[in-house]
Amino acid sequence: MAMQLPSSRGKGRRTPMAEINVTPLVDVMLVLLIIFMVTAPLLTTGVPVNLPDSRAKGLEQEQEPVQLSLAADGSIYLGDTPVSEQALPEQLARIVGSQPAGAEPRQVMLRADTALDYGRVMRVMGELNRAGLNRVALVSTQGDAP
Repeated sequence: MAMQLPSSRGKGRRTPMAEINVTPLVDVMLVLLIIFMVTAPLLTTGVPVNLPDSRAKGLEQEQEPVQLSLAADGSIYLGDTPVSEQALPEQLARIVGSQPAGAEPRQVMLRADTALDYGRVMRVMGELNRAGLNRVALVSTQGDAP
């Protein structure tokens, strides 16, 4: 019995290659990673609000906060859902009622457009306070404030 080596007889025949070329796979995965890194921050905001600048650092939280947005035209959004000013107390009471007994009140992230009247923002903050949601954070963009 003779053992056939690739360099011996049959130089015209090719032996099967037992290696896997992973370079194209790595290239595709890196491109996908870059695409996801670029598009992920764009998916976080649902309501376009022109936020004021601030030098404050971000807050660290364990529980998902309630997102409340006030657009430039005065419309109110709870998450991405539009809510009328008359229905806001009922919606806030529903949020408070869904919390377990004895639990810490949920954090509310209030995003208000810079073009809004101060009184309008204060009315919404008053409704938050009346509902028992006292942990309110005013969201701003990070930048150099005057």
